[in-house]
Amino acid sequence: MALKRRTKVNPSFSMSSMTDIVFLLLVFFLVTSTLVNPNALKLLLPKSTNQISSKPVVSLSIKHYISTNTFSYHINGKNTPVPAGEIESILQSQLKDDDDPVVSLHVDRTVPMEQVVNIMNIAKRNQYRIILATAPE
Repeated sequence: MALKRRTKVNPSFSMSSMTDIVFLLLVFFLVTSTLVNPNALKLLLPKSTNQISSKPVVSLSIKHYISTNTFSYHINGKNTPVPAGEIESILQSQLKDDDDPVVSLHVDRTVPMEQVVNIMNIAKRNQYRIILATAPE
């Protein structure tokens, strides 16, 4: 006695709900990816070949003395340190006549990021471009 089914199984699968989910995920990731870094400082990082597109007008060095946990700031490689409160005024006086002011920032490895960000904030306030100098590999 052979029993037959009255209803046949439909082997097709509806993809409409899957495409809706993919579309919503795509929109979600597009919106969130634009919000990741809206206020980041724009830095000109040198390439590994040590070639940069613009010449720095002023060089600023930050040296960290680990034993006393103090920092000294030097402008244009001079041995005399500059007080931290006077950096902005000195940079303004040296870069006032330049159309495209560029500051080259040389930082010891042990300098905390807070000190670097303070200099970057000075550059952002005055609309200077920064080149973060690195040692060759």
